[in-house]
Amino acid sequence: MTDILNAIWLGIVEGLTEFLPVSSTAHLLVTENLLGLNKDQWEAFTVVIQLGAVLSVVAVYWRKIWEIVSGLGRDAKANRFALNVIVAFLPSAILGVLVIKIINNVLLDPVRAMPVIATTWILGGFLILIFERIAPAPRYTDADTLPLSKAFQIGLCQCLSLIPGVSRSGATILGAELLGVERKAAAAFTFYLALPTMLGASVFELYKKHAALTSANMELIAIGFVVSFIVAYVVVRTFIGFIGRYGLKPFGWYRVAAGLALIAAMFLGRV
Repeated sequence: MTDILNAIWLGIVEGLTEFLPVSSTAHLLVTENLLGLNKDQWEAFTVVIQLGAVLSVVAVYWRKIWEIVSGLGRDAKANRFALNVIVAFLPSAILGVLVIKIINNVLLDPVRAMPVIATTWILGGFLILIFERIAPAPRYTDADTLPLSKAFQIGLCQCLSLIPGVSRSGATILGAELLGVERKAAAAFTFYLALPTMLGASVFELYKKHAALTSANMELIAIGFVVSFIVAYVVVRTFIGFIGRYGLKPFGWYRVAAGLALIAAMFLGRV
């Protein structure tokens, strides 16, 4: 029963934080630490439940995705959109493959990661608060027709998310804003970019950890997958409207508070 509750809790954390600018990887690591879970036993689980979050994007934007896929090779707009997503995806994909061992052995170590996460949460929070003030007036308001150069630059911003606590969506949305992309358009492009990025990372990690997928833990994985999908679906449906109204500042303040709370927990020996 305890493992089922842990699976539900991790599914909620993944689904809630994957598309918010707060870093799902950091939240999962902190949650596993607080719950006293063995990272090796739950590694395959956390990889698979990310696919639940990916599927939520497909469920929300299935019409858009179908239009693009069915129009490839025939429709210029579909071709341009697909090229933008591919170009934005490549920088983090290439860099991720090159530094994956360092990330897994150092930055994703349950103990070593805590100071890194606390630092990036706080610094990232302050950067959000500062950059939201100085972001230039938007010049690009349509996520479907961004210039190829802007898509590539957003992809470079996504590389920062390889550091736990930075947040993939936070890096891409904030980076896009600084590049002159309107906030809602930046968030929409971030969702589209999440599909190849998260799918590629999950498949790559599952290939390495397929031995951990046993019949004994498939029930827990199924529970976490479903919970992650449901929660992420709600987030994806509401996030663009939320930031259109309130911006990213609430998440900036949250990151600062979470980082300070994590420092306090480390000082008290709770993590």
